[in-house]
Amino acid sequence: MEFSHVSVLLPECMEALDPARGGVFVDCTAGGGGHSLAIARLLPPGSRLICLDRDGAALEACRTRLAEYADRVTLIRSNFSAVGAALESVGISEIDGVLWDLGVSSYQLDERSRGFSYAAEAPLDMRMDVSGGETAADVIQTRSEEELTRILREYGEERFAARIACAICAARKRAPIRTTTELAALVADAIPAAARWSEDQHPARRTFQALRIEVNGELDEIAPSLNEAVRRLRPGGRAAVITFHSLEDRIVKQTFAALSAGCVCPPDFPVCVCGRKPVVRLLNRKPIVPGEKEMKENPRSRSAKLRCAEKTAPSA
Repeated sequence: MEFSHVSVLLPECMEALDPARGGVFVDCTAGGGGHSLAIARLLPPGSRLICLDRDGAALEACRTRLAEYADRVTLIRSNFSAVGAALESVGISEIDGVLWDLGVSSYQLDERSRGFSYAAEAPLDMRMDVSGGETAADVIQTRSEEELTRILREYGEERFAARIACAICAARKRAPIRTTTELAALVADAIPAAARWSEDQHPARRTFQALRIEVNGELDEIAPSLNEAVRRLRPGGRAAVITFHSLEDRIVKQTFAALSAGCVCPPDFPVCVCGRKPVVRLLNRKPIVPGEKEMKENPRSRSAKLRCAEKTAPSA
């Protein structure tokens, strides 16, 4: 299948990162290369772009898409949480801009064999790196009802988490749940009829989101990746993060808030003794969201939010 990915909030990301300044830029989630291509086109001679992705198919598609700019692009198969080690592997200690486009790509959603979508029959896989690790089928087959309830509630914000977990456990006693359509139908049946389509979304959407996050450990990696990359930003360097659901956005917001905070001494202290200085300044207090035109042309962008920050001082 041809790798396709519609880059979300592309002009807004380029405005925030300003690759035309030159230097070393990092796309931590290169995917099919949409944002990477835009960065590469704007980079002046002598600059460099490092593209990371843990999905081998995505990285190869990115390599093909950026072939014209091969002299300035380095591709590394790596999870974004290992951005520090990835940069060290190519001798880079400081960077000028860094981007994260979190979540699942259009290719991964559309490629049936990956099992990310409830819209087509496929094995329940959901791994972003198919070279190893637990699949979604493994999770729903082996976790306890209590653990499944927690996963669906925390990662999917699913209000019917307990009912769905109970239905999964009852069904798997009869036979393993192995396909996306089996699971989607089971979830729909577990939800009260009046609530199934109340949000104009498929009733299994939150369950699939929760399982994908659990399989890939997505939320645990965001804050460490942001902190490590910001530590390597030169003063004046920019960080931009696109999120697609409230759990991701909350982590990014909290991480940027901590990095932009100054003194943390109690208010009754006469002078500062902590010596803490802000590491970044926020470029937008409220997240940037797609306009009506973009949401109409690319419905998958409707939940996207962009937060940006600029390095103000060397990290401690």
